[in-house]
Amino acid sequence: MTFRPLHDRLLVRRTEAEEKTAGGIIIPDTAKEKPQEGEVIAVGPGARDESGKLIPLDVKVGDRILFGKWSGTEIKLNGEDLLIMKESDVMGVIEQTSALEKAA
Repeated sequence: MTFRPLHDRLLVRRTEAEEKTAGGIIIPDTAKEKPQEGEVIAVGPGARDESGKLIPLDVKVGDRILFGKWSGTEIKLNGEDLLIMKESDVMGVIEQTSALEKAA
């Protein structure tokens, strides 16, 4: 089954929560918080302004994003837990920087 979001909605797969803390303590499933980071796996065509013109989304498939703790609607699609959310729920896109840019 495939899913195509409408308007300015996104389909997001949450990233897996960390199993251990930086100090090496293993976190049980019951104590883990849901991650507020995910990967966009589908996007809608965009929202329309007052004149009916299509405004494309800023995020695209494959982007890693940060979103609010209570953002989106949880769904189960093909046995996988996913989120549907509006683009306005996205706080930002995580961009990978190369090692050369960090050294400069």
